[in-house]
Amino acid sequence: QVQLVESGGGRVQPGGSLRLSCTASGFAFSFHAVAWFRQAPGKQREGVSCISYSENNRVYADSVKGRFTISRDRNTASLQMNGLKPEDTAVYFCAIDEFGACGSRWYLIQEYEKWGQGTQVTVSS
Repeated sequence: QVQLVESGGGRVQPGGSLRLSCTASGFAFSFHAVAWFRQAPGKQREGVSCISYSENNRVYADSVKGRFTISRDRNTASLQMNGLKPEDTAVYFCAIDEFGACGSRWYLIQEYEKWGQGTQVTVSS
């Protein structure tokens, strides 16, 4: 069964850090690009970061550049989030695409074929 499971969410104070993980099972994870998206209450789901299957291409939304770092290994993708701000509060989702590259459309929901269930991140004092 193809499955993506996110973990690592929680509540932190502004300026704090969290590390999210996305664990894959049931398919050849290494052939796919992996992206992180987030969705805040009342807002559309937005792309946060993407890492290609080869790890050669890593892209970030402007809002998280310099604060978030994406990485991956055999069957897990991670998102290290430092310097968290209240506006980072959202449900975070990981997703895989079928092309593997994190192309120019990486931030579009329709580029991804499989999603996890999400993990809540709350940044509040």
